[in-house]
Order: sequence, then C-alpha cells, then structure tokens
Amino acid sequence: MDYKTLMFVHLWTVVPCFIIGTILLLIKKGTPIHKSFGRIYMILMLFTSIVTLFMPAEVGPRMLNHFGYIHSFSFLTLYTVPTAYIAIKKGNVKAHKRKMIILYFGALIIAGGFTFFPGRYLYNVFFG
Repeated sequence: MDYKTLMFVHLWTVVPCFIIGTILLLIKKGTPIHKSFGRIYMILMLFTSIVTLFMPAEVGPRMLNHFGYIHSFSFLTLYTVPTAYIAIKKGNVKAHKRKMIILYFGALIIAGGFTFFPGRYLYNVFFG
C-alpha cells in the first residue's frame, strides 16, 4: 500500500480510538459496556499501531531510513495493550488502569498532537 492509503486507514481507525478511549475514561469501570468498548478499543489500537509501522517517517530524522520518533508511540501501544489486557485478566486493576491511561495520553493525545505539526498531513488540512 502507498503512504496515503496507509494514512487514511490509520485515520479511520485512530479517530474511533480517540472517541472510544475518551468514553472509557469517563464511564464507570468494570461494567459490561466498559468491557465491550475496551475490547474494541484495544483491537483498534493494536491495528492502527501496526498500520503506522508501515508508514515511513515524513518529518524529522529517520532511523533505518524508515522510523521516526513518532513511531515510538506505535511500539508503546504494541507493548501496553497486551500487558494491560494481561493485567486485568490477572485481576491487577491498578496496573491495568495505569497502562490504559498511559496509552490514551501517550499514543492518542501526545502522538496525536504531533500530527498537527508543520509538514504533516493534518497540519495542512487544518492550517494549510
């Protein structure tokens, strides 16, 4: 797939992640709706982070002529989602909560904020 297609696949999966993640932060924890939304959120987060690994960095320095600093959030996601899932399955609510908050703010808020920097697609959409 070309970069533009990957970018749109990423946008179509990460926007629902932002919406669902926000809902999950606001609703009561441990309820059936929380669990259902949580499963969808985790699957979408894993999928969208995998998609980003195929997108070469277009802004800033590159490692291995492909990965940029923003890819570190993809690796954060690929680590955090499974470990948060394992934590809740083991009954470790505190670890699950901490990991999911880190995931939301790291992978969605901070990484999402970087997508509005000059030279990136969303910057051009909103400010270009």
